[in-house]
Amino acid sequence: MRIHLIAVGGSAMHNFALALAHAGHHVTGSDDQIFEPSRGRLKKAGLLPAEEGWHPSNISPDLDVVILGMHARKDNPELLRAQELELTIQSYPEFLRFATKQKKRMVVAGSHGKTTVTSMVLHALHGAGMKTDLMVGAQLEGFDRMVDLDDRHEWAVIEGDEYLSSPIDRRPKFLWYGPHVTILTGIAWDHVNVFPTEEHYVSQFSAYLRTVQTEGVVVYCEEDAKVCDVVAEVKPERPDIDWIPYRTPEHRPTSEGSKVSWGGDFLDMKLLGAHNMQNLAAARQACHAMGLSHEAFDRNMASFTGAARRLEVAENDDNRAFTAFRDFAHAPSKLRATQASVVGQFPDREVTAVFELHTFSSLNKSFLPQYEAAMDAADKAVVFFDPDVVAHKRLPQLDAGFVKGCFGREDLEVVTSVQALEARLAEVPSQNHVLLLMSSGRFGGANLSPTPRPATS
Repeated sequence: MRIHLIAVGGSAMHNFALALAHAGHHVTGSDDQIFEPSRGRLKKAGLLPAEEGWHPSNISPDLDVVILGMHARKDNPELLRAQELELTIQSYPEFLRFATKQKKRMVVAGSHGKTTVTSMVLHALHGAGMKTDLMVGAQLEGFDRMVDLDDRHEWAVIEGDEYLSSPIDRRPKFLWYGPHVTILTGIAWDHVNVFPTEEHYVSQFSAYLRTVQTEGVVVYCEEDAKVCDVVAEVKPERPDIDWIPYRTPEHRPTSEGSKVSWGGDFLDMKLLGAHNMQNLAAARQACHAMGLSHEAFDRNMASFTGAARRLEVAENDDNRAFTAFRDFAHAPSKLRATQASVVGQFPDREVTAVFELHTFSSLNKSFLPQYEAAMDAADKAVVFFDPDVVAHKRLPQLDAGFVKGCFGREDLEVVTSVQALEARLAEVPSQNHVLLLMSSGRFGGANLSPTPRPATS
């Protein structure tokens, strides 16, 4: 096939380009800005556009399909040209459904934990020799690409995002997939720019559960009230589905991660925190539904260290008892869970948590009160936002005092410049301390390595 990707520089889109080229398709792409690591990976594969920008000349009548990324706008010149030529235009989730139509699909859905759980499922299955198609939102150790499509595979494992499919397809991505097995990790209002009320947001998950294939399997978190609500709503309509609840297993921290028990002996895992143990339980049940024994799952997961930027160790010095983590956490529930994991793992160390307001929801005045008490677990808490990012998202500017009030912590520090953030990081003690950096962004390009400094008494 001849395939052109509009907005090829995105995390998912550039991986689609790589996967399609690897599968033997003729692939081209375009974008107005392409950053690392997308730029380097596209260049290495010979797929980097000769110049950035949108060029209608890229769109020719012989294209079999144009894949449209969410970064493009409705008036994109290449999109308009494709529409003029009446070409097939698909969002990437629509194309993914088409590409996997002959396969069984396992989809991980939920407001948080999707990437981690998808990574766990892939690690366990591939470690047991069950190769699958895949689409996941982070680079995984042992996998060349975040997207892989192969006609020889029986299963496709997909991270199911509830955000919109494309600028011209306003359906949530996960409504395209029609899973045979799915996990629902949790529901917490997000993406306020497209789901302005909590009820509207939650209703997308009810709609999603109705798309599960006949006699499919739903693995759901029974510790999440909103998940239980949507399951209770849909379950009477779908008696054909096997509804399998899961909850956080018994576990305890160790120097290398955690020990977990499924009712018998404790097993060593290189993961920390209750939320990761909950994620592990979800992946275990889903893999079992796909044909992998619990014993094989446990054996393979002993080597799992996590997905990129999910409690990823950025720096560690046992001699100084200092550790720095990077984490993708940005939703209120995820901030709480991530801090709780770190505090529980290092009870004898002081923890400084730094969070960047970066997403549309987190920078929205109407949504910010959802963050009340979200930074309470850490000993020291810092919130950073860049007024230029607020302006770029065309949102009303934020006042530091208002932000502090929304978090409801009297000693919370709010910084609004890269220089101030770097200065604050330079004050972080380098002994008997944990630095936790949480963001779905890049902290404005700040140098995130703290300057070595003696511990405070």
